Amino acid sequence: MIKSALYLSVCTLLLAFNPGSDASLEIGAPIPKADNRLTDISGKEVSLNNAKGANGLLVVFVANQCPYMLRNEERILALSKQAKSNHIGVALINSNEANRSAGESLNAMKEYATAHGFNALYLLDRNAEMADAFDANHTPECYLFDKNSKLVYKGGIDDSPGNADAVKIKHLQNAMNDLLAGKSVGVASSNALGCNIKRKL
Repeated sequence: MIKSALYLSVCTLLLAFNPGSDASLEIGAPIPKADNRLTDISGKEVSLNNAKGANGLLVVFVANQCPYMLRNEERILALSKQAKSNHIGVALINSNEANRSAGESLNAMKEYATAHGFNALYLLDRNAEMADAFDANHTPECYLFDKNSKLVYKGGIDDSPGNADAVKIKHLQNAMNDLLAGKSVGVASSNALGCNIKRKL
């Protein structure tokens, strides 16, 4: 009995120090913390409700210092451009709170966005609150919401985050196409591979 109680206590503590592990965002869920204000690299305070377009919202968790970001930048920029041209708002979110003094500060985000031609909002997520609310754990990791603010797709950009030349299934592209065609998304979730979001412990 004592051993069982001790085991449950240890498990509870482990879960407490592993944000996002017990609150997966399910398909059909509304945009989490949609009215929370985040600082854009322009200096403006923006909520995800502000960022949403007439046909929905694409949220991508990203970072300045991640090899997977370098491999996926062109894909993210192209998909952001397509989304915006079809009245889907785009919000890129940096939740690397543990690295704010080491390349993930707001100033570093501004420099990165300018150097790499970001064409969407680039928002600083204080204390990784949005990452925790979304149960996001990697960069890049994508969430697509419809015009009613309901989640229709979550996961990776495609099936080959490490090598664009090896892509066979364009998960996010297909989900956007289905959304814009008024159809149910064929594949609503996939694995997101990339760098871990650096939360403060």
